[in-house]
Amino acid sequence: MNQDLDISLLRTFVAIVDTGGLTSAGKKVGRTQPAITHQIKRLEGVVGRTLFGENRRQLVLTPDGEVLLEFARSMLRLNDEARGRFSTPGIAGHVTLGTPDLYAAYLLPEVLDNFSRSHPNVEIHLRCTRSVYLSAALEREEIDIALMTNQPGFRRGELIRHEPVVWAASLNGTQELRRPLPLALLPQGSVYRQIAIDALNTAELPWTLRSICDSFAGLQAAVLSGIAVSAFPRCTITPNIRVLNKGDGLPELPSIEMVLHRKEQGISEAAEQLARYIARELGNVAPSGEG
Repeated sequence: MNQDLDISLLRTFVAIVDTGGLTSAGKKVGRTQPAITHQIKRLEGVVGRTLFGENRRQLVLTPDGEVLLEFARSMLRLNDEARGRFSTPGIAGHVTLGTPDLYAAYLLPEVLDNFSRSHPNVEIHLRCTRSVYLSAALEREEIDIALMTNQPGFRRGELIRHEPVVWAASLNGTQELRRPLPLALLPQGSVYRQIAIDALNTAELPWTLRSICDSFAGLQAAVLSGIAVSAFPRCTITPNIRVLNKGDGLPELPSIEMVLHRKEQGISEAAEQLARYIARELGNVAPSGEG
């Protein structure tokens, strides 16, 4: 290989891996599917290796693709840190960011780490609680920005991500076979709770509440112990969780909308930079005007 690696090609490559498909990757990077396919062919030509298996419907990395992925992530991180650092070198201040605990634990660690590297003078305060409480905190202007699960009744926010929701169970349990189905859910007002109940009622499957938890950690404990099944966002699925589907007798669940809110009276430049960074790094919704 005698050519430098193109950052835009690497960004597309990582987007395909992270989103699991060419179309979804195109939405994330703002390109059409044919353009995405062309970029991957270009990247494979540059490295002189095949990066994905032959089945383009179920994209699986080749061993060479796995190796390149690690380099690509590191190169993109350094590129984004440098770009952020020198494009906005004077930004300073503190930002209060609100988010549910499950997003804080599973989506934000790397994002906040990279942002802090490129904006060392911005101090981030995290406030972790359920979306319904974050909405109230925004109205009281106690937080600057909030990454939340969209709910009926919320004022319009910036839609940045569609997150699939799946049924979660312990690895060795048989909770899904019990009737009524034992559930572990968040309290009333939770979107995850409501879509689970609505799906079961539509499918006419009897259910019972075995655990009501005010935190995602509590839901995990109930699921891992085998007490119940629950509805989890796919981003939180770990190797010790079993995903259930139609083959297990449970109905499909709809995706949720992840939205970004800013307080109504306006936010500082530091807060706006963080909001844009989160939207770019976590977003899988096509920019306005894109298919």
